[in-house]
Amino acid sequence: MSDLGHVLVLAGGLSYEREVSLKSGRRVSEVLRAGGIDVETRDTDASLIPSVLADPPDAAFVTLHGGSGEDGAIRSVLELLNVPYVGAGPEACRIAFDKPSAKAIIKATGLSTPDSVTLPKETFHDLGATAMLERIIDRLGLPLFVKPARGGSALGASLVRTAEELPAAMVGCFAYGDTALIERYVSGVEIAISVVDHGDGPKALPPVEIVPDAGVYDYAARYTAGHTEFFAPARLSPAATAACAEMAVTAHTALRLRDLSRTDLIVDSDGHPHFLEVNVAPGMTETSLFPMSVEASGQDLGTLCRTLLESAASRPRCST
Repeated sequence: MSDLGHVLVLAGGLSYEREVSLKSGRRVSEVLRAGGIDVETRDTDASLIPSVLADPPDAAFVTLHGGSGEDGAIRSVLELLNVPYVGAGPEACRIAFDKPSAKAIIKATGLSTPDSVTLPKETFHDLGATAMLERIIDRLGLPLFVKPARGGSALGASLVRTAEELPAAMVGCFAYGDTALIERYVSGVEIAISVVDHGDGPKALPPVEIVPDAGVYDYAARYTAGHTEFFAPARLSPAATAACAEMAVTAHTALRLRDLSRTDLIVDSDGHPHFLEVNVAPGMTETSLFPMSVEASGQDLGTLCRTLLESAASRPRCST
């Protein structure tokens, strides 16, 4: 049994990833209750603040994906309410959630990340989409990968193999965000590395290899059972596994993350990893990568979540 009184699991929100967040919150709540924790699961609506003030939780577990769940906004609210929580602080979240900013920091550490261009929708409108797209291909070549600069779950993301596919990819991207990140596509093995820190430094869990049936790890491949094959641990050489772990821990540290994170990367044919993005609130659904990595490490997800909550609850709080 835990010394925790009751904990708050935040799930839902109003981002495009709401349904995934609800599933993550349900999973975390279930594994915590199975371990004897008194869990309250709440959405982020107008009732949240009065509820927390009336009955403050010992700690909160944020399973909100996208939008305010990962950009630091809700974490700022929790700090205003003096509620400790699992995960990175607001400032670190703001930087990590913005993929171009995260890539710039990772590149500064000397790690590899695909060359890219970041452009807002207004630039295409003001300067002419056709001319801009031609310059992008001239600069980065083909194939390309297009995705919103902020967001997750592969919403608005697409692989572009030919110049004719790029306009539609940009339209799809801008449906989910006002700024596009266009990357040079790196062919290889898609890997997710989860990192956890119990207070003695960040440590990488076993890598998960992702093999989508359709060749692209899109929204359907992520959240539809049977559409993707996973290998945990990944089928990598010891050297490649070590390089992936080092990259994930470096990303976690350089971005000043806390408690847990998940780094997505590509391992090329030479065994070299390339950083794609980092997630400060990893998915916790039945098909999510973080729980797979936890299981591959021999740990129990409920025990890990409880330990992270206990660590958060023990942090100094602001005086009121």
